[in-house]
Amino acid sequence: MSRKDAILKMRQVLIKRRDALRKALAGDLSLLKELRAQTSGDVVDAALDSVQDEISSQLAEVESRELARIEYALERMRQGNYGICEGCGCSIPMARLNALPYATYCIKCQREAERQGALSPADVDWSRLLDTPSADAEVSINDIELDVS
Repeated sequence: MSRKDAILKMRQVLIKRRDALRKALAGDLSLLKELRAQTSGDVVDAALDSVQDEISSQLAEVESRELARIEYALERMRQGNYGICEGCGCSIPMARLNALPYATYCIKCQREAERQGALSPADVDWSRLLDTPSADAEVSINDIELDVS
């Protein structure tokens, strides 16, 4: 399969994922509104509702970021520069695009950007989320929250 055909196929994958995320986000947001409208119960119920609200909110944020990246990838396709690394201008290998369809950097440039901390605040530093056996006992929720500064 040619690169052009693979990119056209990737477009369909991105569109399906975009539509699924839009539906999920619409459901998440309506669920949050519904949960906030319910104010009955005792202190324990309120605490559980608060935790559920926070989890739903965090999930919606992650889905929203992925949706934005997909929209950006689709825009790059329309402009004709999808699959071109924004760092070095080389073609991003199809294996990387298959694994991460909205990738904008080749592996080398991605690693360099992460090393230098040059990524935008919307980009997630996945290295912070890797499990390490020695750190499991000392991890708090603050250690794994996404930095939105």
